[in-house]
Amino acid sequence: MVKVTEGYLLERGSPKAKKLEQIKTLNGDLPVSLLSRLHSLEELDLSGNQLRKLPQDLSLPSLRKLNCSDNDIEDVTSLATFTALEELQLDNNLYLTVSDNYKVMFLLSNLKIFNGKDISSSANHLRYVWSENLQNRVVALWESSFTLPENPTLEKLMAIESKFVHAACTQIKYGPNSLSDFTKWRLEMIAKDHLKSLTRSGEENGMTEAVDSKETNGLQASGKRKCSNMDVGRVESDSPRKRAKTVAAAPVEASPRKSTRLLSTPVKAEQGIGSPRKGQQVLSSPTGREPKSDGLRKTVRDPPKEAPSPRKQPRTPSKATRCEGKAEIGTPQKMNRFKDPVCLEPLHALQCHSKLDSPDDFSTQLWACAFEPSLDNCDSTGHTSRTVATCGGESVCLIDCETGHVLKKYKVPGEEFFALAWSSVNMSQDGGGIRRLTVLAAGGKKGVVKLIHPRANLAYGEFRASRRALSTLRFSPSQQSFLFTGSYDSKIVMWDIGGVDNNYSFKVSQLLVLETSSTPLHLSLPPCSLNTELLAACDEGLLCFNIQLSKNMLKRTEEMEITFPIYEKEGKGQYYRTIDGLSFLTDDIVASKSHMQGSIYLWSWSQTRASRPNKRKEVSAVILAELQWASTETPYLSLGTCPGEGYVVCGDDKGRLWTYHITDLKTGGKNMKTVPPTEILDWPSPVRKSLGPVEGPSINNVTMDPELCYLVALSDKNMAVVWRRV
Repeated sequence: MVKVTEGYLLERGSPKAKKLEQIKTLNGDLPVSLLSRLHSLEELDLSGNQLRKLPQDLSLPSLRKLNCSDNDIEDVTSLATFTALEELQLDNNLYLTVSDNYKVMFLLSNLKIFNGKDISSSANHLRYVWSENLQNRVVALWESSFTLPENPTLEKLMAIESKFVHAACTQIKYGPNSLSDFTKWRLEMIAKDHLKSLTRSGEENGMTEAVDSKETNGLQASGKRKCSNMDVGRVESDSPRKRAKTVAAAPVEASPRKSTRLLSTPVKAEQGIGSPRKGQQVLSSPTGREPKSDGLRKTVRDPPKEAPSPRKQPRTPSKATRCEGKAEIGTPQKMNRFKDPVCLEPLHALQCHSKLDSPDDFSTQLWACAFEPSLDNCDSTGHTSRTVATCGGESVCLIDCETGHVLKKYKVPGEEFFALAWSSVNMSQDGGGIRRLTVLAAGGKKGVVKLIHPRANLAYGEFRASRRALSTLRFSPSQQSFLFTGSYDSKIVMWDIGGVDNNYSFKVSQLLVLETSSTPLHLSLPPCSLNTELLAACDEGLLCFNIQLSKNMLKRTEEMEITFPIYEKEGKGQYYRTIDGLSFLTDDIVASKSHMQGSIYLWSWSQTRASRPNKRKEVSAVILAELQWASTETPYLSLGTCPGEGYVVCGDDKGRLWTYHITDLKTGGKNMKTVPPTEILDWPSPVRKSLGPVEGPSINNVTMDPELCYLVALSDKNMAVVWRRV
C-alpha cells in the first residue's frame, strides 16, 4: 500500500514509512505521472490531500482499495477507470451528494465495500433492476413519441438525440427527489444508448450514411434486470411434480424426487441456544442418539423384513474390483500431473438424517453433499477443510470426515432438502473494515433458501426462491454472492444475496430469470467463462444460457442445446435426454451422462461451442471419450469429478462406486471404444450387531475434496459413507 500525504508519496508496511518520491499537488490536482508507473498497485491512500478530482486518464488496473476521504472531490466519474476496485472510502468530501454515491455504485461493477459498508446487494439492484425500470420507460417514450428520420444524416440524428434525451430527462419520473440528479444522469445514458442501438439496426438494414460514434455515444448502459418483490414468508409451496416418469402417484403430497413413500408428520425442530434475532435459528449440536463413527460396524440396521427395498439386489463381493487401469486415450491433450493411482478405503457409515433420530429409518433419501471451501479460495480448485455438508429429509448436517462426528445439525419441520451450496460473503464491522464468512445455502421442497453460518451455529436468514420445490443450487465462483437456484417450475433464477452486517442483516436481489422446458437438475459455470455462460442439465436435455448482466432482457431462454450420440438410439421405452450428471473435469473437459445410457461421456466444451453451425440452437457435443458405467434405469444418480487428480466417480443402484482415472484425451471419433473403469469400489455392507449387513442402496450423489483425501457417497437408504485415501 502507498499513501500520498504532506507532499510525499509514502510506502506503507514497515514501522517507519519510507519517502519514495517528493511530489507537488497543484490546485488540488494529482499529477498522473506520479502513479502511472504503479501498474501493480493494489491499495492507495489519498486521504487528506484537498484533491478536487482525479485524473481522467489515470490507469491503475490492479487497484482494489482506494481511500479518498477528507478531500474536496466534486466529480466521481473519473473513478470509472479503476475497474478492479472493491473497497472505496469517499466520506468527508463536502461537495459530494447522495446522487454521487449512487453514481459510484453504478460505475464500479466490482465495488463491494463503500465507506465501510457492504453495498454488494444494493449496488447490483441499482445496476440491473433500477436500470431495467428506467430502460423500460425510455423505450416506451421512444415508441410513443419518436421515430428515426427518413434518410438519416449526422445532423438529423444529432437533432433527434437532443430532443429525445431532453424528453427522457424531463418527462420520466422515477425514484425519490433526492436522487433526481442520478436519475437524469442515467436517463441520458440510456436514451443515447437506445438511439445508438436503433441506428445500428438501421445500418444493418441498409442505411447508407454512417453515424459518428463519438457524436452519439454515451457511457454504455449496464445490464438491466427486473426484480420482483421478495417473499420471505413461510407460505407452503404448491405440490411439486415428480421427477421420474415411472414413479406412481402418491395419494398425498409427495416429494418431487424418486421416493414413493408418504410424507411423515412434521416434528419439532431441535432446540438450541436462543436466537439473537427474530427469524434466525441456531444450529443444534448432535444429540446423543446420532451416531459417532468408529468403524464400519455402525449404527445402521437392516431394513425391516416386512418392508424390503424395491431395488434390493444380491450383495457384491466386499473387495474392490480392479479393471484395466487408467483411462488413457491418446496423448495430445494432457490432463494433469498426477499419475499415481488413488486407493480408497471405507472409513465411516453414518445415519444422521433419520426422522426422530430413529436408527430404524431407512426411507430418508440423501441428495446433496459438498466440502466446505477455504475462505481464501471458494472455488473448485481451492484447499478445503475435512468438513462436508450433507442434506436429505428435513435436515442439513455437517460431518467431520476424519472422525465421523456430526458437528452441526439443522432441522426444518416438514422440509425435504434436495440441494446445498457453499460460498463466502463479506461481514461489515463497526467502525469500518470487513471480514469473510463461509456460508451454506440449502433448499428443497418448500422453495425457500436457508442461509447458514455454520461457524457461528446460526441460520441467519432465508428467502423464497420459488413457489415450487428447489432442485439445485449453485454459487458463482467469481461473484461469490451470486446464487443460482433451479426449481420444479422449470426456471433458473440468479440472485445476489449480498453480504451481512454485524447483526446478520442482509438483502437479497433477483437479477435474472432463465426459462427451461423441464426441471433443471445440475448447474455448472464453465471455468473459462464464469460470468457469461451457464450449463443446465435438465430432465429433457442439456442447455446453455447467456448470463451476462449487461444484456437488456428480463427473461431468457437457452442460447443452444447440446446433444449427444446416445440420442440416436431413442425409441419406444428408451429416453436418453434426462441429463442427471454434469461436472467439469478440467477447464474444458466436461463429464455428463443420461441415466439409461450405461456410460459417461467426456466431451470438450470449447470444441463443442466452436463447432456450432450458423448459430443453430442445437449443437452436437464433441466427444473425447466414453466411460463404461452401470446398466440401470434408476434416474438421478449424480456423478462427481476431482480435477486436481483427474478423477471421475459415479455411483450405481447397487451401492458401488465406479471410478475413472483420466490422464490423456484426444477426440474420440466414430470408432471410439468404451473405456472401462479404473476401479469399482463395492458397497462396504455396514452392519449392526446381531442384525446383519445392509445391502447396497442407490448412490444418489458423490463428492470429493480437491486433494482427494476423502470421498463422500450419499444413498437413498439414509446412509452417508465416507471413504479415505490410503
